[in-house]
Amino acid sequence: MSDNAEIKELANFIRDKCKNIVLMLGAGVSTAAGIPDFRSPKTGLYANLARLNLPYPEAVFDIQFFLKNPVPFYTLAHELYPGKFRPTLTHSFIRLLHSHNLLSLCCTQNIDTLERRAGVPSEKIVEAHGSFATQRCVRCRTPFDDAKMKDFVMNYAQKKLIPRCGKKGCGGLIKPDIVFFGESLPPSFFSSQSVVSKADLILVIGTSLTVQPFASLSLYPVPRALINLDLVGDFGMRESDEEREFILLGQCDDIVRELCRELGWEEELMKLWEETKDSVEGESEEGKKDREEKKNLQAAEDEVAKLTKSLGEQLVLDRAAGDIAKKESGAEAKAEAEGEGGGTAKATEKIEEKIEKGKPVDASTEVKDEKGQEKSEEKKGIEPQRL
Repeated sequence: MSDNAEIKELANFIRDKCKNIVLMLGAGVSTAAGIPDFRSPKTGLYANLARLNLPYPEAVFDIQFFLKNPVPFYTLAHELYPGKFRPTLTHSFIRLLHSHNLLSLCCTQNIDTLERRAGVPSEKIVEAHGSFATQRCVRCRTPFDDAKMKDFVMNYAQKKLIPRCGKKGCGGLIKPDIVFFGESLPPSFFSSQSVVSKADLILVIGTSLTVQPFASLSLYPVPRALINLDLVGDFGMRESDEEREFILLGQCDDIVRELCRELGWEEELMKLWEETKDSVEGESEEGKKDREEKKNLQAAEDEVAKLTKSLGEQLVLDRAAGDIAKKESGAEAKAEAEGEGGGTAKATEKIEEKIEKGKPVDASTEVKDEKGQEKSEEKKGIEPQRL
């Protein structure tokens, strides 16, 4: 978690100096909602696309590849489509900034539309890389119905149907208005730059600042703050007080909540976030069936794991009990042997006592102590008996 003193300084700056705040959002804002980011090793979206048999991970968002084979994209779209995820605390924080008349613009790289679902007005949002909000034919550019698109994508796992343009004589592929590699950014992104240049604060949240031209928005000579897991871009290199910056490293939601606490907004934040709990839309019957099957399978696997663990623990207990029994048995045997040894010593003493007194010992005399018998027989010149 970031230094609390830095959070307090940012809270004071927002309270005293800010009227126009611009936000720059990246995938890190949505990871708490269950949506993977793109570039994290092992856990990022690109690292988990091998199952789609792509020539390279980024091909899923390559326009030329999509035109030849749209199946990988729609497989992924089914998993990421809006309506399956709840906005995070950070998304509700953006709505809160708007409620306090501080939000000038929210410029996001994300395509999940969670800003909209959190209640941020669409006129305050610039989706720099497009989104799932609208879609159209790649050939004739005719818009495609939202409800139909939703049905295609939400049920793709069961039906495997790719939406196509219904315009007579066209039949082109339908693609969400997401900016693919090889396509231009929307005009709204470029027109937003004049707003960014006049901001009192640029708040950069959950982005690696590696993708251009989006990353260039953070370079305007205005105060800025970074809320992110890692230090990115040229943060930490500014020296001018006029270009003041705040660096808050940690989980976005944790820092945002602490910031709202310092601003006296925490209760408002939690109330707004509570309002998003019903934003996840209902599933189709096929989707519910598929999810229920997965749930039952997981429950069965959990039960097997539980039984395996229980049997393993019982086996350990049984082995421990066996070890204890062996130790106790060995101790008893040792005690018994020591007891017998004591009797032997006494018998030997008696035999030696008789010999010393010159009393004859019959060779046929039954002696239990072999060592003692050998002593007596050797003294008489008699071959030791083998008892």
